[in-house]
This record gives sequence, structure tokens and C-alpha cells, in this order.
Amino acid sequence: MNDAPVVQVLSRREDIEATFPVMKQLRPHLDRATYADTVIRMQASGFRLAALKVEGQIVAVAGYRRGESLAWGPHYYVDDLVTDETGRSRGHGKALLDWLKDAARAEGCASLQLDSGVQRHAAHRFYLRERMDINSHHFGFVLK
Repeated sequence: MNDAPVVQVLSRREDIEATFPVMKQLRPHLDRATYADTVIRMQASGFRLAALKVEGQIVAVAGYRRGESLAWGPHYYVDDLVTDETGRSRGHGKALLDWLKDAARAEGCASLQLDSGVQRHAAHRFYLRERMDINSHHFGFVLK
């Protein structure tokens, strides 16, 4: 059976838990025991989790939220975008990014925004190939 790729926005605990192995590839500090609770808590303030499935298998995951700011107006902000390392270069990341763009447009958003760690060179090549612009530097401070 050769099912077409499908993107699903996830809210059920078992569906969220099923994304952990892929999300952990991007966020290695995550703990399986607290992952679903964290996502569910974040969903209460607008976080969304989407998964691209091919033949029933999760091949890419995105964590995102709709926001509005003075800088960007209404927008989607992508917190996390990761393709399973065993299936990279098969168009899964592009399919999920295209879905995010379409979903953002459907909600009246003017843009899609994301930050990417400076060390993620392969991701940057992908974003540039997808015609995204590098338009800011992100700065952070760890509060102790």
C-alpha cells in the first residue's frame, strides 16, 4: 500500500508521544517521560504540533504557533522543524514547510518566521533553497 504523505495537527497524547523519536533528533535534551506533558502544557498557550506521515510513519515534525507582532504582523513562528535523519533528502522537510506556509496563509498570516542555530549548516542550505531570507540575528541570555 502506497499512501500519499499526510500532515496532521496532533493533540492526542499518544500521537504527541509518537513524535518523540523524531523531535529528539533536533532537541536532544528532551526527556521522553515529560515530553507529552510539556507539549500539552504549551498547547494551552497556542503551541501546535504537526507531523508528516508517509505510509503511517512519522517522517517529519513541526512545532509552531500563530502570533502577531509589530515587527511581522500576523505570522506563523516555527519553533521546531525536523525530518527523521533516516529519511532526509526525500522531500519530507519541503512538504512540511509547504504545508506550514499554506496553513499560515489560510489563517491570514503575512509571513512565516523561524530561528535556526548557527551550527545547522545543512538546515540553512535547505531554508535558502526554499527561498527563505536571513533577516536577523537572534540573541539570548540564560537566566540563572
